[in-house]
Amino acid sequence: MDSIAKLATEQTNDRSATLDQMSALEIVTLMNEEDRTVADAVQRALPAVSEAVERIVSSLSQGGRLFYVGAGTSGRLGVLDASECPPTFGTEPEMVQALHAGGEAALVNAVEGAEDDFAAGAADLKAAGLQAGDVVVGIAASGRTPYVAGALTYARELGAATVAMSCNAPAEISRLADTAIEVVTGPEVLMGSTRLKAGTAQKMVLNMISTATMVRLGKAYRNLMIDVKPTNVKLVDRACRILVQAANVEYEAASAALTLSGNRVKVALVMLKTGLSAEEAAQRLDEADGFAGRAVGEA
Repeated sequence: MDSIAKLATEQTNDRSATLDQMSALEIVTLMNEEDRTVADAVQRALPAVSEAVERIVSSLSQGGRLFYVGAGTSGRLGVLDASECPPTFGTEPEMVQALHAGGEAALVNAVEGAEDDFAAGAADLKAAGLQAGDVVVGIAASGRTPYVAGALTYARELGAATVAMSCNAPAEISRLADTAIEVVTGPEVLMGSTRLKAGTAQKMVLNMISTATMVRLGKAYRNLMIDVKPTNVKLVDRACRILVQAANVEYEAASAALTLSGNRVKVALVMLKTGLSAEEAAQRLDEADGFAGRAVGEA
């Protein structure tokens, strides 16, 4: 308990000492001012974030998988990021997965003691079939959550790459990881409520990890979401507009190519840029390791 009490995220914030006496405007103004410090804290951790991205790219490009592991807010943020990868980047659900202490039930309602179960972190990864070629990203604002520590310990023993993300330094879980991302956000406006600045920092870093990784794996063309899965009206329209911009064609031509491609936006782009058939375009993409720019002859 002494170690927990000493964490920066568990300290009181001098600026919010009279929080219960403030007006609504004063409270949200103070929160906004505190939130402005988060981006700077993330900036200081960018070298570690980029190192984590390179580890993950190396793993995924060789058929490995990415596992986010966390509890509470940290775990929920991992679930959120993992769930966005299939629709945004066209990945299979198995490529990026998230494990949350206490299971799916804990996503909505707190499960007593789940985050304190060291053995459960390892057991959940084992049940998920973790392999040596995978990567595990342990997320814990405190930097000492037993469930996350258990998962990272098991991953290291198995030979999988490990990344620890925390909002304290030095963090206990950092010692269990190949790459340690420590984003020190300091005391919260509401003491210990790490869903605030710490949660914001974690969301920012997770955005960076998944986006940079997928771009490095060929899931973007220029700055366009070229592997988006058009599974509803909005996304079909987005896919067509992407093709209009990327291939410099009319909307109707983009829509027709998308249909002929089997709703594979990247294939439709190569078709439009090269005049190839859907099968030929798909083969060209395979030869270019999935990079649309390479497939159409761009640097």
